[in-house]
Amino acid sequence: MSRATGPAGEIVYWHVEDLTGTLQRLLTMGAQLYDGARERGHGFLTASVVDPFGNILGIMTNPHYLEILGTTTA
Repeated sequence: MSRATGPAGEIVYWHVEDLTGTLQRLLTMGAQLYDGARERGHGFLTASVVDPFGNILGIMTNPHYLEILGTTTA
C-alpha cells in the first residue's frame, strides 16, 4: 500500500461569486495555494487550496451551474 506524502484525495468545489476575492481570503486565513485560478472554458473558473489540516478545498465560479440551479424548484 502506498501512502500520500502530501495532500491527496478528491477535491470538492464550492461555488463562489468572487473567485479571486475568495481565493485571497482563504490564503490570508492560512491556506496554501494548491492550484491557482484556471479558466476551464465558457466562464467556468476553478482554484484550490490546502487548509491548515491538509485538506484540499476547491472553489469555482460557473455560469452554467447558476443557470441549472435557477431552473430547479424546491
